[in-house]
Amino acid sequence: MEDLDRAGGISAVMSELCKKDLLHTELKTVSGGTVKDIASKGKNIDTEVIRPIDRPYTKDGGLVILRGNIAKDGAVVKKSAVAENMLNHEGPARVFDSEELAMKAIMSGKIKKGDVVVIRYEGPKGGPGMREMLGPTAAIAGAGLDKDVALITDGRFSGGTRGAAIGHVSPEAAEGGAIAAVKNGDRIKVDIPGKRLKLMVSEKEIKSRLSKWKQPECRVRSGYLYRYAKQVTSASTGAVFSCK
Repeated sequence: MEDLDRAGGISAVMSELCKKDLLHTELKTVSGGTVKDIASKGKNIDTEVIRPIDRPYTKDGGLVILRGNIAKDGAVVKKSAVAENMLNHEGPARVFDSEELAMKAIMSGKIKKGDVVVIRYEGPKGGPGMREMLGPTAAIAGAGLDKDVALITDGRFSGGTRGAAIGHVSPEAAEGGAIAAVKNGDRIKVDIPGKRLKLMVSEKEIKSRLSKWKQPECRVRSGYLYRYAKQVTSASTGAVFSCK
């Protein structure tokens, strides 16, 4: 972050993006001015830290939005941290209804090469608060499985996560999203280049499973987190309070 600040900061990045019309420059910002006002003041003084728009580190961005029957409103993966062999992956689901249960399985050696670890009920409502799944991803990497195992969750990840870690699955399990219908052994296909994430189960079967689904009790029964769990919207819409 210090290097970015020294090289010109966010305004310099915005200035480069504007050269290819990649920002909505007329939008208002909290400063009272527009995006264009901020970008016009940006100056890139170190082109190895902030690459010029015509000489980027990569042609595509580091983040990819995946969609499919298990994430109809989207999921997020940091493609730049995924091993090439894991960009396309299909494997059996290993399903856990909390971070703690997943950690216990990983640490006891129950996760094997090729598995797709599914951690659910960790989204904005389910957490509540959309807990960061850094522990499970670090444990998978520590076990030497980050190039062989995918992880899918309705929770979130930190910027330091590596491996095929797919988060922000929306709709989340706690609001009846399809991730709540996944069973151990189901095949899940990850196609990052194709921006797809698919539970290899028929739509009829998914609907049948969800028709029997019951929303679990909130883990927190009082205070701000309880209010948050009851009023928060999906991660795909910013996990903000509903106005209803």
